[in-house]
Amino acid sequence: MAKTRSYSKKREGILEVMRQTNCHPSAEWVYQKLKPKFPDLSLGTVYRNISLFKEEGTVISIGTVGGQERYDANLAPHAHLVCDKCGAVADVWTELPVDSFYQEVEGTCGGKILRHEVIFHGLCQNCLEAETAFIES
Repeated sequence: MAKTRSYSKKREGILEVMRQTNCHPSAEWVYQKLKPKFPDLSLGTVYRNISLFKEEGTVISIGTVGGQERYDANLAPHAHLVCDKCGAVADVWTELPVDSFYQEVEGTCGGKILRHEVIFHGLCQNCLEAETAFIES
């Protein structure tokens, strides 16, 4: 039987701020954004609620970037580009040919693929432009 949770303005605020940004925030970023609105908010509360959102599937973890776990509340299928220079995380909206890949993986391991995560590593547009400008000067 599922555990019933009481309503929480802080929990609602945490999820809302995560849904309103495309910066792929860390828990610390969320905490800093909400602290003025909720002066008694603790970083532990933010972490606990994000953990709950991950369990529910409301938020996904993109992984650790620059020592901080980063999250995405946009659950539409897409990949991410992590800049190895500045740590920016960008959405990558492209069709990935995963259907045949899923079948191949399932055939190899005998399991059932339910979802996937694709994370590219490289340079974001800003860092690439800065690097190109430096080389050309």
